[in-house]
Amino acid sequence: MKRPTKQSKNPKDMQRPFTVAKEAHPRQSCYTGSMVDELEFRSLAETALNSLKQHLIVREEEAEAGFEVEEQGSVLNVEFEEPAGKFVVTPNAPVRQIWISALSTSFKLDWDQGVSAFILPRTGEHLMALVDRLIEEHLKG
Repeated sequence: MKRPTKQSKNPKDMQRPFTVAKEAHPRQSCYTGSMVDELEFRSLAETALNSLKQHLIVREEEAEAGFEVEEQGSVLNVEFEEPAGKFVVTPNAPVRQIWISALSTSFKLDWDQGVSAFILPRTGEHLMALVDRLIEEHLKG
């Protein structure tokens, strides 16, 4: 396709010389969607992490849960004895995401205003469901 020039009168030449590919998942990341401000993000992240912590404490108390939950400031650690391992769940305010380091991978969750939850854009999983799945995968390891 030709690049538009001042001399060109052909409407086809006036089209954009390239197109932008659409994302595979319809949800927008924080880089393309409207970002919440930092104060609102901190509040949303604190609420989400507190809910996750309470959920994990209940699971931890189950017989043979296989992990322990520890909170250090705004960071949640999920530690495993067998097989040995550690997950780290932490808010990242500059990019308005919650990051999970687990199974040798980094998972970056965005706030989705439509469902009022932090989700993994690539799968649409909510924070709690994602962490539950990752724990099960680790324990089956």
